[in-house]
Amino acid sequence: MNAQSVLTFGREALTLLLMISLPVLLTVMAVGLVVSIFQAVTQINENTLSFVPKLVAAVLVFLVAGPWMLSTVVDFIRRTIENIPLALG
Repeated sequence: MNAQSVLTFGREALTLLLMISLPVLLTVMAVGLVVSIFQAVTQINENTLSFVPKLVAAVLVFLVAGPWMLSTVVDFIRRTIENIPLALG
């Protein structure tokens, strides 16, 4: 296993991490922005008002995109395990 293959594996792992986490992060960020604007307009300063909608949005994203996320991670792990003999030999 040379340095190039290690760097390629690391780059693929980081790209997968970004691709998997992006839908949840963008959704929670958008919901947080909307809730923050609502709190600023109405001058309601309640912590649970910002936490609960983000939690609900994250759960909904996991329900919708969860199967895709899981299959993507399983494919990556399968490819990695299949390439172990090539890396060692």
